[in-house]
Amino acid sequence: MSRCGRIILAWGRSRGIGARSLARFGFGCLVAAALAAAEAAEAAPLPDLERLRQKLGNQEVALTWVFTGDSITQGAGQVGPERAYPEIVHERVRFELRRRRDLFINAGFSGETADRLLQDFDWRVTRFQPAVVSVMFGMNDCVAGPEGREAFGRNLREIVRRVRALGAIPILHTLDPIDSADPMTATRSDLPAYSTTVKTVAEKEAVILIDHWAHWTEARPSLAALREWLGDPFHPNGAGHRQFAILFFQAIGIYDPAKPACRP
Repeated sequence: MSRCGRIILAWGRSRGIGARSLARFGFGCLVAAALAAAEAAEAAPLPDLERLRQKLGNQEVALTWVFTGDSITQGAGQVGPERAYPEIVHERVRFELRRRRDLFINAGFSGETADRLLQDFDWRVTRFQPAVVSVMFGMNDCVAGPEGREAFGRNLREIVRRVRALGAIPILHTLDPIDSADPMTATRSDLPAYSTTVKTVAEKEAVILIDHWAHWTEARPSLAALREWLGDPFHPNGAGHRQFAILFFQAIGIYDPAKPACRP
């Protein structure tokens, strides 16, 4: 007899109801359906965030983290002597959380787009056998304008599919706002829509989302304030990368304002 059947009969006996009575009134079928649904839910894969938190709580199993993206992820050009957000995450996890054997790969580089990551996915992601893959694209993709939005969303969904096919956990990031008053940003006027696309894909695919766009637009509503977090019209400076890292920590449940890596 199945677990459902045993539970139903036990429930019936506790109330003086026999098996025939349960069947006659159809109550057993209803209970069985409810229990079957509960069992199916228990057997379903855990949500990504819960899976990641469980992995972080297991010090016995080391994780490989791969950060994909463009020059923002790479930390090229505008960070100076400070650190890009993947390096800050590295410090928080390996040093402060004492996950010494975790490895961090920064696979971001200048000018990159989501479609080009897909073309080079095996080299930049698969070969590392990652447990976690961070994905931040859109700053260069948005140059394609409104006509490129659908393809961008399709590329993000394919990245998520490939990451999950590896057994890894994907994390999507929206972008930072840019200095819209600077003529250099004119070709990226569609960036807000691309950030919305990232958010939409994350919601539909049930992916962990780090919503930098929402945080920055709320915390830095004026251009003067925004520029305090930018090194040039596009790229975050050291302060901006610290904000990236803090939001990352908050999203996955490892933020502690008392720790150096979590300070703005």
